[in-house]
Amino acid sequence: MPAITPFLWFDTVAEDAARFYVGIFPNSRITTIARYGEAGPRPADMVMTVSFALDGKPFMALNGGPHWKINEAVSFVIDCATQADVDRYWDVLGDGGRIHACGWLTDRFGVTWQVVPSGFIDLITDPDPARAAKAMKAMQEMIKLDLAALRRAVDTDTA
Repeated sequence: MPAITPFLWFDTVAEDAARFYVGIFPNSRITTIARYGEAGPRPADMVMTVSFALDGKPFMALNGGPHWKINEAVSFVIDCATQADVDRYWDVLGDGGRIHACGWLTDRFGVTWQVVPSGFIDLITDPDPARAAKAMKAMQEMIKLDLAALRRAVDTDTA
């Protein structure tokens, strides 16, 4: 299968964003920084692209100008092993950004993340429709997801 690399378009903050992300996730690093040359279309020596890895997965960021904006239609899911991981990623990525509901936030660079505890998908796709509905209802009432609270909601007898 060919490699698929998420490509993020920024106006001027590609390097700042990449450095921010590699500082958050383990097994992450900047691999290459390419700069515009005299031919443009941006000023010579300005960062053009930044190739980086987040948890070993390749990403690329471009300082392409103000023509296109990142928006919430595309997001990255962080499958967190523990609630402490949920809390940490939520706090770091949400700082200076916008908090949404149901475990979603947009960071200060405009990139949207879903910060999700492992086990969440199992709850909302439970084969018992009543349990799945309880999980979905509880999730819709949350801002940051809390797996223990979701499990309590699913296990609560409301009959």
